[in-house]
Formats: sequence, C-alpha cells, structure tokens
Amino acid sequence: MKTVVTTLNAKYIHTCLALRCLKAYAEPDFPVEIVEYTIKDPTLSIVADLYERKPDVIGFSCYIWNIEETIKVINQLKKVLPKTKIVLGGPEVSYDSREWMDTLPAVDFIVIGEGEETFKQFLEELSTTEKYHLVFGLAYRKQDEVIITAPRPKLKLGDLPSPYRFTEDLPALGQRVTYFETSRGCPYSCQFCLSSIEVGVRYFNIEQVKADLLFLIENGAKLIKFVDRTFNIKRDYALEIFRFLIDNHQDCVFQFEITADIMRPEVLAFLNEHAPKGIFRFEIGVQSTNDATNELVQRRQNFEKLTRTVKMVKNGGKIDQHLDLIAGLPEEDYSSFRRTFNDVFALRPEELQLGFLKMLRGTGLRLRAKDHDYLYMDNAPYEILGNNVLSFDEIVRIKRVEDVLEKYWNDHRMDRTIEYLVEKEFDSPFDFFQAFGDYWDKQGWSRIGHQLEDLFRRLDQFLSTITTKTPPAVIRALMMVDFFENHKHKPRKTWWTFSLSKEEQGRYIKLLATEPTLVSDSFAALQLSEKELHKHTMIERIPFSLPAKKDGGYREQESLLLAYFDPKGMKANVYTVPFETLLAGTESRYKEG
Repeated sequence: MKTVVTTLNAKYIHTCLALRCLKAYAEPDFPVEIVEYTIKDPTLSIVADLYERKPDVIGFSCYIWNIEETIKVINQLKKVLPKTKIVLGGPEVSYDSREWMDTLPAVDFIVIGEGEETFKQFLEELSTTEKYHLVFGLAYRKQDEVIITAPRPKLKLGDLPSPYRFTEDLPALGQRVTYFETSRGCPYSCQFCLSSIEVGVRYFNIEQVKADLLFLIENGAKLIKFVDRTFNIKRDYALEIFRFLIDNHQDCVFQFEITADIMRPEVLAFLNEHAPKGIFRFEIGVQSTNDATNELVQRRQNFEKLTRTVKMVKNGGKIDQHLDLIAGLPEEDYSSFRRTFNDVFALRPEELQLGFLKMLRGTGLRLRAKDHDYLYMDNAPYEILGNNVLSFDEIVRIKRVEDVLEKYWNDHRMDRTIEYLVEKEFDSPFDFFQAFGDYWDKQGWSRIGHQLEDLFRRLDQFLSTITTKTPPAVIRALMMVDFFENHKHKPRKTWWTFSLSKEEQGRYIKLLATEPTLVSDSFAALQLSEKELHKHTMIERIPFSLPAKKDGGYREQESLLLAYFDPKGMKANVYTVPFETLLAGTESRYKEG
C-alpha cells in the first residue's frame, strides 16, 4: 500500500511539521512519502504530480491558509484517481468534521485532532479488516452515513519518534524554515484561539529536544521556529533550552512565541548578558490593551509587566521583537483600537503586525458570534467584516493602516523619518499611518508594485499635500539620510533631483580627498582617493547636521550630506559636514597655497 502525505504551504521556504510527525510515527510499519507544494502552484500541476505517484492513500494537512486551494486539488484528484483514499487532517478540518464530510464528497476520511496514532491505526485498518469504528478520532463514511468515532486520548509525547531526522530533509535545511515543538497545549483560554480548546500543557523530553536541535544545527539549519504556543510558560525548561542554544547555536536563528507578562526579569537579564546578538527572536501577542475586551475573550494580560519585558529586551539590544495586534475583538471600537495601536507602537517593536480577527472553527468566539453581531467571511480565513462596534468602513480604513505600516515601519526603510513624523508632525503614530494609508489608497497605489525609491517619492508626495510644522526641506533631508542608509551599493537613481551641480560636487569631493578629517577621523581612516570618492560616494546639501537622532532631534545647520558605499557591500556610512567647516577648510588650503 503506497501512502503519500502532502500539504500546500504558504511559501516554498516553509515546511510542514505535521507531515513529518505522521511519517515518523507510521514507519517502519507503513512507509510514507512526503510531498509539499505551495498555494501558488497551479492546481492541475499538483494533481498531475500526485497522479503520477499512483498512491493508494493521500493525506492532506489542512489549515486556513490552504484549505480553499486544497479543496480544488482533491476534487480534481478524485476524478482521476477514484480508488485512492483521500484523508484530511489538521486544525481546519478537526472541527465541524461532519459538515466537511457532507460538503466534500471526494473526501473519504478525516483525522480529528492529534493525528499520529489515529493515522497509523487508520492505515492498519485500511490494510486489514477495515473496522474503522475501532479508530479513535476518525470521521468516515458508512454507506450514506457519516460516522465520527470517540475522541482519542492525548498522546504521551515521550513515546513519539523524532520527526526531524529524515535524510531527504537534510539538503534543504539551510534554505527553508524548520518548525520545532517542545510542548503541546496552552495554559490560557483566549476565545479567539484554537489553542484554548486543549486544556493543559504537555512537554517533550528535554534531552531528546536538545539532541534533535543539535542534529538540525549541525546539519545546516539556519532558521528554527518554535511552534509552542507559550514557550516560556515553564521557566526552568525554557531557560535550559535558551542556555543550550546559546552554547550550540552555530549562527542558527531561533524564533519563539512568548507570553511577555510572565517573563521573569532574571531570565531576561541572563539573555541580555549571554545571548549573542541576532540569534533569538521573540513573537509577543498583545492583541489588545483594552481590559474590557481582554476580559470578554478570557485573555489574562498585565500590560504593565508586558511593557517591562519588551523594554528590557529592547534595551538589551540582543533580541528582535515581533508584537501582534488583532483588530475586531469584542467591544474594541475604532477609537479603542487606535489607543491599543498607540500603546503598542510606543514600545517601538522591530515589527508590529496588525492582523484582523478570524472566526476560527471550534473557537468560543465563533460559537458566540451572535452575541456581538459578528459578520465574517463564509470561507477561510473567516476574517470579520464587522460587528456591533466596528463597521466594515472602519475595518477597511484600518486595513490601510496595516498596508503602510508593513511597508514603512516593519521593513525599516526610513526609521528616522517615520520617527520624526509620528513624534513631531501628527497627533499619534496611528493618525500618521491612517492619514497616509487613506491617501495611499486614494492614489491607487495599493494595486501596483513599488521600488524603494517609489516608497520615498510617495511619502514625499503625501507630505506635500499637508501643512507640516517643520520646514518641508528638513523632512525631505531626513528622508535622504534614510534613503542612503538603506543602500549597500551606490544607488543608480534617487527620488529627488540633486541640488548640487556636477561642478560643485567635483569641488567638494576634491576638497574632502585632501582634507578627509573635515568629515571625521573615522572617514579619514578610510584613506579614500579622489577617484574612489567619485566612484563610491554621493553628496547633497541639507539643512541640518548629524547626528540627526532617530528620536526626532536634529541640529539646524546648512551641511553637506555625504554617503560612502563600501564596495564590499556593507551598509552605507553617512556623514554630514557643516558648510562653515568646509569653508574654513577651503580658506585654510587657500592660505597655505
């Protein structure tokens, strides 16, 4: 019996841990072949590839991001492989399983919940007596009736074989994301999350966890994302893993989902002191700072302690933080969400993800959707369209905030400028992103692509339509500094027209080649010739001198902006030289001459 398990990942670099867990548990009794596609692959191409494999059983791992494309595949596949048994599993089909069976006649079985033991027992019955009623956690057809068996007891995680050591995975470890779990379950009961349904947390044996991690690291893994819902719930366990990874990381990067308000200061102090910069990333779900909203969704959160954690991590400078918000939670109207956004943006996370509530199957919030007059999409991802306090118009406007937030803050293309605008020019960060997002949408830019210089040009165009407290030339100059600092190589074009003629640029470069200390000692240490300066630098006139602080401060002083682009591909070094300094240098050379 040939068995294939497959899924449609969101991107090629992603991998599906579930498939590997199924394969590890089923073998060696039942050989299992893993095949992965993406949601961007043509349906017919996926069907043709699976058809050529001629499987007796095909298992699909289903999630909200792939279920619609998966349905297209299985409907076509059943027509060309009518005798092949099609099995679905995963969080998207583990709830409302009877409805899925009724809706999808091409599906023969659904594995409900934790799948390893259920899938293997199903294969045993399929290959022998076909007594499917003996398989816990299975939906199947018996004549015209859908039968759903009793739920399967939770597995003992210590009995599960490792899913991380398949030889076919090793060649691509360095190019793809490896997903890893040290525990299953969540101690919290957030009513918008599927993890709230499973009570309690179970842990894998820590020595096996460390052995698997070391195996992945030594075989070239570059990014390991831990899928634990609350990695730091068991402090000693988490700290031991942190220590182990610090000692054995080999430049691999590790991402964790943590609950920030329970993170102990001594653990953070340890990480700030011992963790190498850049190997750890923290994802922190804030979702809302509205206490009434959090109470309605049974979410326990101490924002004061969360803030302490985020600030302590940020001050340590070792770990990047990704904070999440959810728009559309109960009783969080537009004004309340604005406050939530500003509360969290004030922490200046490296990334702030603005998401929208999804009414996931099986969650308490979906079951009680009428309590708050929720409207939501019929199909995955079941995103909300409105509720009793948030209209569809307001949701559309918040989506515009999300669009420009992603492009202008999360990608860090102009930190100096954005920092200045949100602090000095607009009433709040949210108001800046909303005003710019509305303008962006009105111009039709959300429907076209963007080069880096386009993003600067479009912000400049937006700012030209409003009255700023600061002279526009100052803000444009901040944008010029950001533009240069975001390039590793000398840009071929800019978004503005240079104010200096070629002759003026030549004179300044000649001066700086002979008097580099006018810029700084560090610049002089580069020992650049006039030819190298022409080749690897760009200069412009601006109305202030650096350091123009990223907190919005600047020193008014007509200056020469100079950007040096190291040919080795390092980020540009940006300097400013007051014109009075250049003038003094010129007069000194004239007198010496």
